[in-house]
Amino acid sequence: MSAGDLQERFLALLEEHRRLLYKVARAYGRMGPDREDLVQEMAVQAWKSFPRYDGRWRFSTWLYRVALNVAISFQRRERTRALHVAPGGEEVLEGIGQADPEAAEDVALLYTFIGRLDPLNRALMLLYLDGQNQAEIGEVLGISPANVSTRVGRLKQRLREDFRDVGNLQ
Repeated sequence: MSAGDLQERFLALLEEHRRLLYKVARAYGRMGPDREDLVQEMAVQAWKSFPRYDGRWRFSTWLYRVALNVAISFQRRERTRALHVAPGGEEVLEGIGQADPEAAEDVALLYTFIGRLDPLNRALMLLYLDGQNQAEIGEVLGISPANVSTRVGRLKQRLREDFRDVGNLQ
C-alpha cells in the first residue's frame, strides 16, 4: 500500500471515529483548549501507530487503546505541570450545546463525576457509555469481561449516589 493510500485510509477511518476522540478528551481534558490539544495529540499518535494497526481488530477498539493511553499520559503531565504553576482561578464548565438545559446540566455533572474516577474506571465508563460490550471493554483495558461487569455495576451505583447527593436523582 502506498503512503498516499495509507494516509487516505487512515483519514477516512479517523473521520468515521472522530467522536470517540472527543469523548475521551472531554473526560480527560479540563477545558476546551486542553481538550482540543488532547484530540490533536491522540490523532497524531494514532497516525504514528497506524502502520502497526492489525486489521483483524475493530478500528474503534484500537483507536480507544491509543486515545486512552495518550489521555492518561496527558493527564499525568498536566498534574505535574499543575504542581509547578499557580492556580488560575475557578474553572467554568463550558456549554455543551444541548437544547435542554436540564439535560445539559446532567451531562455536565456526569462528566464531572466521571472525571473524579481513577484512570481505569474512567476509561471503563467511557467505553461503557459508548456502547462497547464487556468483551470489547475488557480487550481495550486488559481485564476480563467478568471484571468489566463487576466494575460497571459498582460504578453505576456510585454514579447514582453522586447524582442523589446533588439532588438530581430521586
